[in-house]
This record gives sequence, structure tokens and C-alpha cells, in this order.
Amino acid sequence: MKDLFGKALLDYQNGNYTEDIITSTNISEEDDLPLPYLFRSFKDMPKLEQKALKLAKGSILDVGCGAGSHSLYLQEKGFKVKAIDISKGAIEVAKQRGVLHAEVKSLLDETETFDTILLLMNGTGIFQELVEVSKYLSHLKSLLNANGQILIDSSDIEYMYEDEDGGVWMDMNASYHGELDYFLSYKGEEEDPMKWLYLDFEKLQLACETVGLKCELVAEGEHFDYLARLIN
Repeated sequence: MKDLFGKALLDYQNGNYTEDIITSTNISEEDDLPLPYLFRSFKDMPKLEQKALKLAKGSILDVGCGAGSHSLYLQEKGFKVKAIDISKGAIEVAKQRGVLHAEVKSLLDETETFDTILLLMNGTGIFQELVEVSKYLSHLKSLLNANGQILIDSSDIEYMYEDEDGGVWMDMNASYHGELDYFLSYKGEEEDPMKWLYLDFEKLQLACETVGLKCELVAEGEHFDYLARLIN
């Protein structure tokens, strides 16, 4: 990984903002990911993110923390927060912005336990593929304290396969429709492609049952997105 995401965050943090990140997938065209959005305050966050932050309690793990916006909000509310991300640049930025406990670490390498685990901005993305979901959920379950909770959001992207007549064109022999190849570029440089998973609520609920987690639908967004709460 070249960590172009981290480079972009560092540029913005250090006053060198000249252009945005460009993202695309195997089923969607190129789109800008504005850097200022990654540094947003609570009032500029989507309603589902705001809802998740309001539900957070106790000791908190912020998975895939990025620039640390969620962690900073929770810290200001007096919570003890640990922020992790696989991007070295993102963790550097989170620390510069004031996140007290930020570490370069993948979720599967985490061993501490928490009262709340946050996976936001399509938190199921890090599962990568449908066959990996149970492994990640089992590990998340192992990180929960008694009466702990996992707050995770995602979307059902079946709508992206609709044609102009409202029909859905999917290859029934292909993999699950939420499994995408994700591409990112910044300042003319391309990041290594990665796999990214959008998981519909029913699939998440079923996967939770197989590992002994209860999955509750907390809220639905305006565009096929949802926030779920997972508990033992």
C-alpha cells in the first residue's frame, strides 16, 4: 500500500491542499472524495454517523479512524477513545489534530476490549469479501466487554445495478453484488486496488447469527444506507 490516502490527509492538515482524492469502483465512474469532508465536525456529519456517536458509551474503539473526526468528537465528550487505522498518514494526522490514543493497526491485530466499537463510513468495507465477514465478526465479538456494542453502517448497493426501466441486471453466476474492487488515486498517482464490501442489512443480520451476535437495525438513511447495533 502506497498510503495515498494518508498522504492526502497530511497535505490537507499541513496546508498543502490543492486537489481531492479520486475514487472509483468496478461498477462506478470516477468521483471526487473532497478532503475537507474527511475533517468534518459533528454538525456536518451524516445523520447516521451522528446517531452512532450519540449511542457510543464507555471505552471506545474507533476502527478505520481516518483523520480522527469521530474520535475527536467523542474525546471532547469525555470518553476514552482508541483510534486505529492501517494508514500511517491518517494516524499521524489524527495525532496532530489531538486524538490522544491513535495507533497504526489493523482490526484483526487489535486485542484490547471495549464497551463500544465504531465502524463508520461503510464500516463493513474492511471485511472486503462476503466469505470474510464471519471471521471479522467473531474477532469483533472477542473485543467486546460485557454489555458492549458494535455500531456499524453500510448500504445495500443493489440500486447501482438498476437499468433505466427499474430492472436489475446482475450476473447470477458472479459474486455477491456488494463486493467491489475499489480504486483510489491522488495527484496523478494510483493506489493499489483493494476489495471493499457493501453489506445489505439482511446479510449482516444472518452473518451475526452464525457467530452469536444479535443484530438490531438502529436507523435507515436516505439512500439505501443503515446503521446497525450488534450485541452479545
